[in-house]
Amino acid sequence: MRETGFEALATAAYKGERAAARRLAARMRLTEDDALRQVLTGVAGLAGLDRLLDERARARSRDESLRAAKTQEKARREALRLARTQPPGDAWRGWFDGSAHPNPGQIGIGALLCGPAGERLEISRRAGHGNSGEAEYLALTALLEAAVRSGAHDLVVCGDSRVVVDDVNLSAQAVAAGRAAKGLEAHRARVTELLARLGTVSLRWVPRHRNGDADRLSQLAVGGPSPASPIE
Repeated sequence: MRETGFEALATAAYKGERAAARRLAARMRLTEDDALRQVLTGVAGLAGLDRLLDERARARSRDESLRAAKTQEKARREALRLARTQPPGDAWRGWFDGSAHPNPGQIGIGALLCGPAGERLEISRRAGHGNSGEAEYLALTALLEAAVRSGAHDLVVCGDSRVVVDDVNLSAQAVAAGRAAKGLEAHRARVTELLARLGTVSLRWVPRHRNGDADRLSQLAVGGPSPASPIE
């Protein structure tokens, strides 16, 4: 049998075995080293303590490799997720938000359009009366109209309305099956038309705290100027 120090024994021992060794040491007035050696020797049985220590060392090595692989895989997936959420460097970006005060009530819409060459267009205006869903759709419509006028391409649009984002992103089959938001069909049709004219557009939901500029513009809009005419 090879000489094995206490640290090696303690590393190999399971929690219950270490507890049993402490009880044995107290009862028999043994050192922790001797008590733990006795406990592990008993566990090893005929195979011997060296065999037990080798098996557990290999098991620890496998566990560490698995943990490292899981950590690497998690990091890889996070990197891919971030890559999918970050627009390319030459992309246009937009944010929209609509509010109704009260709901339904006076609609204010806000939007921000930014281009890769430093272009920046803010939209903040009244948009009549309606509910919050209509307000969000009108804000998105105004943003897309501005994007068409600006010649935007590879546009990434963010909004904090799950109703509108999910409704626009519905598949044709889902729309045909009647899963589109009720009462917003005309707004959805207008947005779909604008998206077709813009080409590559990605519409994403973001939490409200990441949509601060558009939210601010929509709140200011309640007392702002009358809406400009949309593009044809």
